[in-house]
Amino acid sequence: MAEEKKETWLNYLALTTVIFAVCATLSTFKGGGFSTRSVMSQSQASDQWAYFQAKGIKAYMYQMQAEKMEMELLGLPKSTSKEVLKVYKDKVADYRKRVEKYEKEKAEIEATAKKLESVRDESQLHSKAFGVAVIYLQIAILLSSIAGLLKKKVVWYGGLATGVVGLVYFADGFLVFL
Repeated sequence: MAEEKKETWLNYLALTTVIFAVCATLSTFKGGGFSTRSVMSQSQASDQWAYFQAKGIKAYMYQMQAEKMEMELLGLPKSTSKEVLKVYKDKVADYRKRVEKYEKEKAEIEATAKKLESVRDESQLHSKAFGVAVIYLQIAILLSSIAGLLKKKVVWYGGLATGVVGLVYFADGFLVFL
């Protein structure tokens, strides 16, 4: 029985298929990692925004209490002792100080929440690119497999073109240039 001569392009087909498969695997892995980072950052940002709201509520309560005490202070008779006036004024000043403290904390919390949201957004960009890469690379692997079975070079060329698009998105997953 005579051996069939193996066509050399089939070696290249096998090599490109392996390269596409490795890149597809890495894309799946990296895309999943960025997806997880996105979800975690969103969760942490939501926690920060809830914390921000809690600080806002506390600041509002102290603001209202300070205003109430200022109104009461205005309504006190002229005969009110200096000690009582001092207690009122000290309490108002304390409440104002607390409001200021909470407003400062809110600004810090807001900055943290926005930073986490930017991490989320960045991670979503990476994850999306890797997801698109997986799609193109899987199509390229499919076309390459069909080309190998049918021994049709033209189908392999279609797989190569699709794989190159997948490789571009794979690179984009790391660099985000598209």
